[in-house]
Amino acid sequence: MEYRKLGKTGLKISEIGYGAWGIGGTLWEGAKDNESIRALHRAVDLGLNFIDTALVYGNGHSENLVGKVMKERKEQLYVASKIPPKNGKWPAPSGTKLRDAFPYDHIIKSTETSLKNLHVDSIDVQQFHVWDDDWTPDAEWQDAIAKLKEQGKIRFFGISINDHQPDNALKVGATGLVDSFQVIYNIFDQTPENNLFALCQKKNIGIIVRVPLDEGGLTGKITSETKFPAGDFRNHYFHDDRKQQVVERTNGLTQLLGKEAATVPELALRFCLHHPAVSTVIPGMRSVANVEANCLLSDGRKLSDRIIAEIRKHKWERNFYK
Repeated sequence: MEYRKLGKTGLKISEIGYGAWGIGGTLWEGAKDNESIRALHRAVDLGLNFIDTALVYGNGHSENLVGKVMKERKEQLYVASKIPPKNGKWPAPSGTKLRDAFPYDHIIKSTETSLKNLHVDSIDVQQFHVWDDDWTPDAEWQDAIAKLKEQGKIRFFGISINDHQPDNALKVGATGLVDSFQVIYNIFDQTPENNLFALCQKKNIGIIVRVPLDEGGLTGKITSETKFPAGDFRNHYFHDDRKQQVVERTNGLTQLLGKEAATVPELALRFCLHHPAVSTVIPGMRSVANVEANCLLSDGRKLSDRIIAEIRKHKWERNFYK
């Protein structure tokens, strides 16, 4: 496993982190707790030391599983969690007031709940789960985060940027108040490279890449006949003819496979890791097999400029969350 610094935090974290949404037991259906725990342990065995979860993932269930595993390990592990917006709106609609999403008391209470779920005294990186850049000058969120840091309940603060809106954090990024950003970045959505990554390199802000496999679209396993369990959010994400659209796009990527990347997911993860602004990539992993396939890609090997140039041609502007 290779390691990179999470911006100015100085934390040395694994290039492959653990995305723990899927083990929460809601929206992503099919996870079994025993297998999730085995997968988390196997990830740590392979050198992974960064786990990203959230209070809303299974209403604390994901945090509890992560906390259980962290308590059983002697290794230095870093955990990031997220405060859900009080109004339950994902992403933050334009015009939303900060007090509707992140009032002072809600920030404090949510963090204290996550601390209990995780069985830790301090969260390494606490994040807002949505964001609107118009909230930047509001003192209420700044005061709450400062208080949590002062009390030692969190070490660092980050923001999980709205889906496909990397520029909706440039104002707050320029303030120096944010230690890390979590952002969608993958072969299809390369827009963080336009403005966000340069700002983060200038301000030394860590980048946590989420959705590197496009919610499964870049696994190479989606077909036009793929079925998802009832209640699984992917029934919406890939509704109507979207699965066929994905098939056509991934078929184009198979032409790039070879010595540098043997599979579409390997190509996708190596692409995310090629950018120097990226601190870690957090694919969702619910099985030991997925953990082993993903963690073993952090081997120091980089994609060639030729392959990166070809990948640039596969940008795909759309929002399947809508």
